[in-house]
Amino acid sequence: MRFPLAPSVKIARHIIKHKILQTPRFALVLQLEPLHTCNLTCTGCGRIREYSTSLKDMMSLEDCLESARECGAPMVSVCGGEPLIYPKIEELVNGLLEQGRIVYVCTNGMFMRRKLRDYVASIYSAGQEPLLQKLISEKLVSQKDADTIRKGKQDNRPVIRPTKWMYWNVHVDGVEYTHDLIVEREGVFKECVEAVRMAKILGFQVATNTTVYKETDMKEIEQMLEFFSSYDVDAHTISPGYEYDAAKKDMVRRLGKKPEDFFLTRAMTREKFAKMLEWGDRFTFIGTRVYQEFLAGKRDLTCTAWAIPTRNIRGWKAPCYLMTDGHYEHYQEMLDKVDWSKYGVVDGVARDHRCENCMVHCGYDPSGALGTNYRRGDHWKNFKYNFSTRPKPYSAGRTAPVFNGFSIGKGHLAEAKAAINSGLAGAKSAFQREEDGGAGGACGSGQNAEREALLARIRAGKKD
Repeated sequence: MRFPLAPSVKIARHIIKHKILQTPRFALVLQLEPLHTCNLTCTGCGRIREYSTSLKDMMSLEDCLESARECGAPMVSVCGGEPLIYPKIEELVNGLLEQGRIVYVCTNGMFMRRKLRDYVASIYSAGQEPLLQKLISEKLVSQKDADTIRKGKQDNRPVIRPTKWMYWNVHVDGVEYTHDLIVEREGVFKECVEAVRMAKILGFQVATNTTVYKETDMKEIEQMLEFFSSYDVDAHTISPGYEYDAAKKDMVRRLGKKPEDFFLTRAMTREKFAKMLEWGDRFTFIGTRVYQEFLAGKRDLTCTAWAIPTRNIRGWKAPCYLMTDGHYEHYQEMLDKVDWSKYGVVDGVARDHRCENCMVHCGYDPSGALGTNYRRGDHWKNFKYNFSTRPKPYSAGRTAPVFNGFSIGKGHLAEAKAAINSGLAGAKSAFQREEDGGAGGACGSGQNAEREALLARIRAGKKD
């Protein structure tokens, strides 16, 4: 099977139950944002800027768990912000699992190995030494970290453990150079790969989460999928980059870029995803075959944003994850008060101008599962896709040249660092001439200030 049987059956039962009850609208996946604080500033992401007045605020653990109970979704995607910053992330994941939810922890990967080390420490005994040695040999754990792990867990905090009901969902938007450019920090792709490798060795399920933009090279995305397939990554999600208001405002104000140069139109999306059905056969994509057809331009779907609701610090966000026309105290209140007929694209016409270019999974993937635009054979098509044999790992992907940036000194900051280093060398030379009593003249306060500024910039670059 492409996906574990028990979670697949749980989702199918949930849909069938509500179909029998003729429930007009119900949740399939809850997108839970316990906080909006993040350690990265990704280009194209307006989430933390949209809630910039509340970066220090977060939902209580009780509110998070009650939100899952309230909407009744069988699956919860814990996102944000960066959810691993949430102080009670372990309690949240375990609490959702105790409720019987399927849990996806959507992370940029930067703190993931720290959580994995906590898990290893919690299970460590002499019998686990071969596992620890493997992590050391793979350079996923340092000797210092290993010494700490051998002491065992030093507090009573819970840890995140491997289970068929939970996935790490790691954000990766391309191979090294591209991904680091999008997240605006070098070294992030390398850390993501190491976190994925470590999680797989420890028996966790791992997925990747990719957004495609106007300048995305789809051959590179295919190469990235082949690379992660070689490490037997369990699943992938993929979605087109959409020009929602918060992202556009951030791009203009913070980066001085034109949104139309970055985000996709509907026509561009269909062109980018022309091979989506072929990819669906080769790789394990989460979602429906019908949504894959939609991305590839083979059919139209109607938005069902209410099926993947968002709950954050302000309440239930409406009408969808990306557009904000209000927040509601309760999920059912949102369902009842929002005029859903005002949104989406029907027969090629946008009901709301903001919906015109949206083909994002949080609005359209549930449409394929729910049969919103049913064609004869759709349900069988989805069933066959999800319950078919899982594609074999693409072993040749291991040799793909994905480390084409920071790892080989060709990251997007390479030219800037070279210029800084060159300027620093000049400042040092002038200073040395002064010290040696050469003809270069005194190194005045202006030159000293410049030298100190260059040193500060170099230090800052090394910290990144």
